Amino acid sequence: MLSLQTAAVSVPEASAKEPARFAECMDLATGDPSTGVTNAARWQMEGGGMLAKQCLGVAYANQRRWTSAASAFEEAARAAEMAKDARAANYWAQAGNAWLASGDAVKARADLDAALATGTLTGLALGEAHLDRARVLVAAGDSTGARADLDQALADAASDPLAWLLSATLARRSDDLPRAKRDIDRAIKLSADDPAVQLEAGNIAAASGDEAGARTAWGRVVELAPTGPAADSARKALAQFDGAAAK
Repeated sequence: MLSLQTAAVSVPEASAKEPARFAECMDLATGDPSTGVTNAARWQMEGGGMLAKQCLGVAYANQRRWTSAASAFEEAARAAEMAKDARAANYWAQAGNAWLASGDAVKARADLDAALATGTLTGLALGEAHLDRARVLVAAGDSTGARADLDQALADAASDPLAWLLSATLARRSDDLPRAKRDIDRAIKLSADDPAVQLEAGNIAAASGDEAGARTAWGRVVELAPTGPAADSARKALAQFDGAAAK
């Protein structure tokens, strides 16, 4: 199963229409998240509305307090909907991303569906929402739905190596090795120093019967990150070749 873990949610850039306090709040939320939570909560109590709720969500996300972040973004989304503000879609997407990071695929799917249903997401934001929903669908065993979302993500978020990595992984698991190879090559071009990318490159090479390629990629994983789950998986995979050679 593809991991549900994700990085901190992306944040739309502030516009000139937003109050100076929003920029100040966001600076704290990203630079000093603990103080940022206190500041955003105070601003919310003073009537900061959806912007204060968004800022609070970002502060929580930067502390990896995903459940609290998701709840704050959901509150921001509801406030935006009441105000008929188009930013509601971004807030729903951020909430879904945070639920995804918390491991709650059900709530993530609901919020991502809400974000995409608005029809107002565009560009990278649209691609990232499809990417997150694809991860939820993979976890639920819906490969067909995941592929549809991943293809959309590749169209709108082509600069994100995670989209190519997940597409390659799904293709390999669907026995579409030619596509898996093409997509992992794109991921490598974008993020060659990512252990997860090199680990999957090794998996695809091994599935294709390319022992030399698999050894190279898995060895690179150990070089990039000597400790951790990726290195453990790479070492176990490399041991398979050693065991075969000993027979």
